[in-house]
Amino acid sequence: MTEPSGQIAVAQHKNDRPDLRRLQRRTLGVLSAAQIAGGIGVATGAALSSLVVAEISGSVAISGFAGTATVLGAALLAIPAAQLAGRAGRRAGLLLTYGVAVLGCLICVGAISIRSWPLLLLGLVLFGAASAGNLAARYSATDLSPPGHAGRHLSLVVWAATIGSVAGPNLADPAGHAGAALGLGAEAGPFALAALTFALAAVIVVAGLRPDPLLVARGTPGEGDGGPVAPKRTLRGSWRVVRETPAARRALVAIAVSHTAMVSIMSMTPVHLDHGDMGLSIIGIVLSAHITGMYVFSPLVGWLADRIGAIPVLVIGLLQLLLAAGLAASAAPHDVALLSLGLFLLGTGWSCGLVAGSALLSESVALDHRPSAQGLSDLLMNVCGATGTIAAGLIVATGSYALLGIAVAVLVAIPAVWLGLGPPRRTAGAR
Repeated sequence: MTEPSGQIAVAQHKNDRPDLRRLQRRTLGVLSAAQIAGGIGVATGAALSSLVVAEISGSVAISGFAGTATVLGAALLAIPAAQLAGRAGRRAGLLLTYGVAVLGCLICVGAISIRSWPLLLLGLVLFGAASAGNLAARYSATDLSPPGHAGRHLSLVVWAATIGSVAGPNLADPAGHAGAALGLGAEAGPFALAALTFALAAVIVVAGLRPDPLLVARGTPGEGDGGPVAPKRTLRGSWRVVRETPAARRALVAIAVSHTAMVSIMSMTPVHLDHGDMGLSIIGIVLSAHITGMYVFSPLVGWLADRIGAIPVLVIGLLQLLLAAGLAASAAPHDVALLSLGLFLLGTGWSCGLVAGSALLSESVALDHRPSAQGLSDLLMNVCGATGTIAAGLIVATGSYALLGIAVAVLVAIPAVWLGLGPPRRTAGAR
């Protein structure tokens, strides 16, 4: 097998290691700052989207499409952003996602003002582009990582989202008051705030992500230094590489299942609490517990993935998701403590799936194929997540939140057994 271009690039910079290390530290700092800003916007919108759709449409079943719309938006932007990153660098791909998200927020504000739930769902699709950007940022952290450090570096960027994502749901109520004071309406305020935070994330990326880490890893100059050189790698070729690599296949399955389980339960939890007459403050507390679980332990997850291997960490995460689904199924709307514990475990299980799975995928695929393979991963996880939220809305509308928990438990149990019985080997990094 020929030596991947990423390894060649690193070898060419052997005498310039301190500069590469300094550039990687700067890259991680810039990506982390963008994650904080983007995380505020995503979490603020996620806290209220299903409730606003339910109120405007008058239907619980339709409210499930709010989560579906945002996840669908992330899926639709995953491939274009990855392809743009492959041609022009990570900076261009991230700018596309955050720019589309700003447009989505403005459409949401307009849709709420005219009380149009179909237009609101359209805005939420574009709003979901920010999630695609936040997800792509984690992969950007691995371009200059030394072999065996992808999990740790990736997890630091994921962890940075803790600040924004925990603060976001609790800013929904103040943003609503601000929106009402400005004449936008209380329901539109959080989306106006999200537009500002996504714009800030775009500015941080454009101004700070220079030189571009992917272009440096390839050994090509970035924009302003001669222009990038696009690798001749097709999306179909990257899919073939993933399909033929056992470790990459396991990573894709684990990421997709973890994300589907998480968004299915999380998207319907605000509706479940609302049925118990819980206010926005209680919903914010429960979602903050969930989002804390998603991000706060990610550095530990990344360290474990690098130290003991990604497969054991993925199995641990799926078992946490299984327990979380059981707790959610048994919790009544007024049992805030049990719901908070279940949603916290749901978040930590998702963190194991995302961090360990993403690190395994990045180390299993050669650098030139990596952006497309990573885009395929994000497309798959978000399509599965969108399907899960549709099913979750229908299950809760026709059955109950408890039935949703049981369905998610069954979904998680099968791949947990498959991964646990599979070979726990690690594929050599593709640098």
